Amino acid sequence: MSDLFRLDTGTGQPLVLLHGGFLDHGMWDDQIPALSTRYRVIAPDARGHGQSPNATAPFRHTDDLAELLRHLGTGPAILVGVSMGAGIAVDTALEHPELVSALVVSGAGTSEPYFTDPWTNETLAAWHSAMAAGDLDAAVEAFTLLAVGPHRHLDDLDPQVVGRLRRMTRGTLSKHTADEPNLLLPVPDAWNRIAGIDVPVLALNGAVDSPDHLGMAQRLTRTVANGRAIAIDGTAHYPNMERPDLFNKALEEFLRTAGQGPVSPGWEQRPPR
Repeated sequence: MSDLFRLDTGTGQPLVLLHGGFLDHGMWDDQIPALSTRYRVIAPDARGHGQSPNATAPFRHTDDLAELLRHLGTGPAILVGVSMGAGIAVDTALEHPELVSALVVSGAGTSEPYFTDPWTNETLAAWHSAMAAGDLDAAVEAFTLLAVGPHRHLDDLDPQVVGRLRRMTRGTLSKHTADEPNLLLPVPDAWNRIAGIDVPVLALNGAVDSPDHLGMAQRLTRTVANGRAIAIDGTAHYPNMERPDLFNKALEEFLRTAGQGPVSPGWEQRPPR
């Protein structure tokens, strides 16, 4: 039996919403009511996040998710993930393909991220430094800056979105200490294996996210057999929170066509309106 906390609401085709790192299922508050009228929406908290327990033994997020889906008796599910959640979704398509019918990723390509952009590296370094020092306030602020992207300031975001991000990040970071062991096991060789993913894949990115995050998502969609990418203007790493109207519209259009093979040429070039 899975010990992960989750919301499970609605009926129909299973649709799993996977949150970003150090956040929780609350990042999907603008999607769950809209989608649960047509889908069975499952929104778990990953191990060590939100209301799910911390790890006590080595684990992989993808195996936790597979155990949860089997426990809930779901058939192949559409996995929708942002950042860390996108990596978990791709890992699950690689490790447990029988559980996956389509993928939607945002701001990530696999669970093996790489960063070369100066802004991203500086922001991550500030966050790691605050975590190592045990400064929770500074860690929350540094991590929240990832929501902004390299072209904006925190004041450019809706204060309600910033507040939600801070609350979720504080809640998860406060579950951990700087000296606890890292029990998360990697999924090996993910980038070299993604060409074998044969389900439809959509990268639904924030247009002003960092070049690294955008590049990794686009690399994924160029490599898989049936991939496409679109970007939502005026949003960065959490487009579903910044512009839920446009994110939901683009997601639902993809969900309607996901089982029908490649879409018409040029669809991936048109941002949602």
